[in-house]
Amino acid sequence: MTDNENTALYGFRKYGDTVLRAAYACTGSMEEAEDITQDVFLKLHSSGTEFADDEHMKAWLLRAAINRGRNYRKSFRFSRTSSIEVTNGSELSYDFVYKDDGIREQVAALPQKYSEVIFLYYYEGYNIREISELIGKSSNTVNSLLRRGRAKLRMELEKEDNYGAERV
Repeated sequence: MTDNENTALYGFRKYGDTVLRAAYACTGSMEEAEDITQDVFLKLHSSGTEFADDEHMKAWLLRAAINRGRNYRKSFRFSRTSSIEVTNGSELSYDFVYKDDGIREQVAALPQKYSEVIFLYYYEGYNIREISELIGKSSNTVNSLLRRGRAKLRMELEKEDNYGAERV
């Protein structure tokens, strides 16, 4: 095995589920998230990029996943297709456990600029400064996106609660 193969395999084993979750947060589709995850690790394998440490690798992988998620949301394919759930779950070659905490789908349904900062802040534990470096925006912008994303999510959850209460 070459160093690139070792790096890609190591990165996949350590951060595969993290990259998948980031891609899902950006796309809202498990099928697209799986494709993006595969693309990210293929890019890592072929790039020959060297990392200072694991955090550097994780940041590179998340940045690549977020960029691909953004590209997908801008694509013709995103605007002209709808997701058809063929199976109840997704079978992956690694142990990705999708935790349905009741809010994940609503987070993924938010506009991408909000879903990515909420994902990085709450699900990956990055602080505002780190997120600003990852997505290439100022700390003030990230703080505003996080605040607006929370407000939008709160409104969506309240709408859902009100709708559910009316139906009972």
